[in-house]
Amino acid sequence: MSNLDEVNAWIGEQVPKLLRQYDVPGAAWAVLQGEQVADGAAGLLNKATGVEATPDSVFQIGSITKLWTSTLVLQLADEGKVDIGNPVRTYLPEFRIADEGAAGQITVRQLLNHTAGFEGDIFTDTGVGDDCLEKYVATLAGTPQLFPPGEQFSYNNAGYCVLGRLVEVLRGKPYDACLREHLIAPLGLTHTATGPYEAIMFRAAMGHVQPAPGGEYVPAPMWAMARSNAPAGSMLAMRPRDLVAFARMHLEDGLAADGTRVLAPGTPARMHAREVGLPDLGLMGTSWGLGFERFETPAGTIIGHDGSTIGQGAFLRMVPEAGLAVALTTNGGDTVSLYRDVVGHVLDELSGATLPALPVPPADPRRIDAERFVGTYSADVFDLTVSQDDEHRIWIEQIPKGVFVEMGGQVERTELVHYRDDMLIPVEADRGMHMPHAFLGDDGTGHALYLHLGRAVRRAGA
Repeated sequence: MSNLDEVNAWIGEQVPKLLRQYDVPGAAWAVLQGEQVADGAAGLLNKATGVEATPDSVFQIGSITKLWTSTLVLQLADEGKVDIGNPVRTYLPEFRIADEGAAGQITVRQLLNHTAGFEGDIFTDTGVGDDCLEKYVATLAGTPQLFPPGEQFSYNNAGYCVLGRLVEVLRGKPYDACLREHLIAPLGLTHTATGPYEAIMFRAAMGHVQPAPGGEYVPAPMWAMARSNAPAGSMLAMRPRDLVAFARMHLEDGLAADGTRVLAPGTPARMHAREVGLPDLGLMGTSWGLGFERFETPAGTIIGHDGSTIGQGAFLRMVPEAGLAVALTTNGGDTVSLYRDVVGHVLDELSGATLPALPVPPADPRRIDAERFVGTYSADVFDLTVSQDDEHRIWIEQIPKGVFVEMGGQVERTELVHYRDDMLIPVEADRGMHMPHAFLGDDGTGHALYLHLGRAVRRAGA
C-alpha cells in the first residue's frame, strides 16, 4: 500500500487531466488517514470569472448535509431529549401528511433511515426567513403516503426537512444556528458556510450545468436551492478539509480533533450500522444506517454519502476499520467518473477497500414482454412513463414537473433493456451511470406498483 503523501501526489498529478477528460470545471479534495490530512484542488471555481480552485475553496456538499442533520438529531438523543423510536408527533404534534394514520405512526428512526414511506422529493420554497422550515412542514399536509411506514427504503428529502424542524423546536433556534453551535464550532471548522450570505465570504464554487445534451457546461442560473430544504442539502458549503474533520469525529467515536465530545461514545457506531436494505440497484449502497449510506463489500464496509445540488456534486467515503475518510467536491461535468477514478484509487491504496463495480447493461440483452412494467409512475417533480413499441423495445420518458421545470428540466426519452428479474437498465449512461430500474409489488392487476430508483415512485392511479 502507498502512504498518504504518495497518494496525494498522485491525486494532484492526475486530477487536472481527469477534469479535462470528464468536462469538470473544478474540484477539491481532502484525505484523512488517522490524524493526518492531505488536501488539494485543481481547475476553475467559475468558468465565467476564471477564478481558480484552491484547497480552501468552499463547494456545496448537497445531501451529505443529511449526515449533519442526523448527527444533530442523535445529539438530542444522547441528551435524552429525543427517543428515535418514538413517533415524530411526540416532538412535532403539528406534523401532517395526507395519510393521518401514517402521520401518527412514523417514527424519528424511520425518517433517519428513509423508511417513513411518504413522497420525499418535495422542494417547496417557503422563503428565506427563519420560519421557512416551520412553513415547509406545514405544506406537507397533502403529501401522499406511498407505502406503510417501515415497509421499505425510499430516499426522502422531505423527511430530513422534518428532522431539521424537530431540531429547531427542541433547540429553540433556527436550523443553521444549530449547525453552527452544535457542530461547526465544536469541530473547530473555519471554512464552512450555512448559506450564501456566509459562502460569499470565502472562495466559493459556482455550479455548472449543461443546457443542451452534449453541449458545453456553463455557470448555473442560481447558486442554491430553497432555504426550506437546508436540512436535506440545499445550502451547506465547505472546504473538503472541514468535511473530513466531521468524518474524523465519526471515526473517533464522537470526539473532535481537540478532544471535544460531539457525540456520546457508541453513538457513531449505531449511526453507521445497518438499518435497512435496498433493492439491488448497484448504486446508492447496499444498505442504509441512520443517515449513512453503506457499501458492504468483500473487503469490508464503506460508509458515506453523496450530494448533488445545482451543478455541484460532492462525495464522502469512510472506511471505519482503516481510520480513512476521503472527500471530493466538484462543480459540474461527469462527476461520477471523476469520483470513481479518484476516490476509488485512494480507498484501494490506503485501505485495500474497493468501490463496487457500477451496473452496466448486458452486451446482448434478452427481449422480454414488458407488460408488467408498462405505465406511468408519478412523483411530485416528474412523471415516468414506461412503454414498449412494436419491435419490443422498451422506453421510459421522464416529464419534469414543478420545481424541476423551474430548474430547466427537459423531457427525456431513454431506451431500457432487461437487466435481471423485475429490473431494467438504460442503454446509455447518464453522468457516468446506468441506473437500474427496479419494479416492485403488484397493483392488483399484474402490473408493478412501484418503479424504484432509490426512491419508490408509485404507479399513477394505483
